[in-house]
Amino acid sequence: MDEFIAYLERQGAGPAWLVVDLIEEDFSRHALPHVRGRAGRQLRARRLGQQYRDTPYRTALVQGRLEEGRRDDVVLFTALTNPALLAPWIEAMELMQTPLAGIYSATLLSAALLRRMTRQERPAAAPPRHELLVTLQSGGMRQTYLQDGALKFSRLVQPTPDGDVADTILPETRRTQQFLASVRLLERDEALQVTVLAPAAAVEELAQRCEDGPATRYEVVPLDTAARALGMAATPVLADELLLTIVARHAPASHYPLAGKDGYYRLWRLRLSLFASSAVLGTACLAWTVANLVGYGISHGNANGLRSETAHYQAAYRNSMSSMPPAVDKTVNMKAAVQIDRMVAQQGPSPQHMLGMVSEALENSPQIRLTQLEWRAQVPGQAAVAAPGAAPGSPALVAPTSSLALGIPKAPAQTLRLHAEVLAGQDNYRVVLDSMNGFARQLARMPHMTVEIAQLPFDIRSNVKLSGSVGVANSGEDRAKFTLDLVWTP
Repeated sequence: MDEFIAYLERQGAGPAWLVVDLIEEDFSRHALPHVRGRAGRQLRARRLGQQYRDTPYRTALVQGRLEEGRRDDVVLFTALTNPALLAPWIEAMELMQTPLAGIYSATLLSAALLRRMTRQERPAAAPPRHELLVTLQSGGMRQTYLQDGALKFSRLVQPTPDGDVADTILPETRRTQQFLASVRLLERDEALQVTVLAPAAAVEELAQRCEDGPATRYEVVPLDTAARALGMAATPVLADELLLTIVARHAPASHYPLAGKDGYYRLWRLRLSLFASSAVLGTACLAWTVANLVGYGISHGNANGLRSETAHYQAAYRNSMSSMPPAVDKTVNMKAAVQIDRMVAQQGPSPQHMLGMVSEALENSPQIRLTQLEWRAQVPGQAAVAAPGAAPGSPALVAPTSSLALGIPKAPAQTLRLHAEVLAGQDNYRVVLDSMNGFARQLARMPHMTVEIAQLPFDIRSNVKLSGSVGVANSGEDRAKFTLDLVWTP
């Protein structure tokens, strides 16, 4: 244990993967109802806790479904039945604050190794119905049984002292075959494919001694072949190196739960993610800084070019102005005069717009005829006052005209007094009144237009005396005349 602690100290703060190859590893098969999702996981966890109560290192593997009945799930329960064997090693890792990434079973890794070898050697062929993998490891000889490529059973056998490897493989294979037949995993007349992984020096001797039987087919595979399937350059001596290579190169998820012993590993992953995030952030900041510097250089160059171009145009302007005769006024004043002229042309008061709206209303009211128009622009001004010291009766001074009269800074409001008369139905007061009101409403619907009736065609006040005859045509021209005051605010 002291040597192991010293080894961990030399390794530093890197993560560790623990591969367990023990006799105290149990396998049992169960048929559970087919339940998916969280409920299925809870069902398997509950049955797993009932099966192995004294160890936290347990797991359940779903290996398919039954073909008959209600098609239950086939679940393989496996566990390390003696957790005390792992305790000293895990405590040493906690003492040295070594991040424990996972605990792996040599049996499950052996099944993965066989699948990789099968894909390498027989990529298109289906796996044998019954296959037994025999590996020579530091803990002894392990026999792993697979049915249709799925792990079902495994056992670790200690070789006989001072005995040959073949002296152990042959009898132990027969015992395992008898056990499989007793538990109904293997029928009496079914053939068992036995694949033996052995060093290259012992392959020839094992191939001669491991003769096929009526229900047994042997195949001795050198460790070099398995090493090539995993992409190893070195030649392994035992199968342990192959299993460690699988974990080191393609570490799967932990076979057994870590039971709260993965605190340092989670801290290591958090620290690694922080370092990665810092590197990404630093790279992004560096790229942003470089982009800003490049942009600054481009902008600085463009600014220098613009300054040079501005100086060139100013010099050309001064040269052209020096050869011209003296101007009547300054350029600024001339520019202001042009702007004022455009503003007066656009916003200066003019009766054309109001006359256009009146014409549009007259088009829709043929019974109305104009008699007189009075247009004004509403410009605030001062009343005419006499000059100081002037004699009585002398002309009064006129106040200065406001800039609003020219439309500066905005167009002034305009008024139009409209005198008109109704041509149709002069003896019918209702027709006359409706015609006038319709004409006034059409004008009021114009944008920014306000209409006020200044004089009605006839007096309808209640305190005025009625005169005339009903039903007799009146030739008087004052009968159907009316006056409207229009105000238009641009």
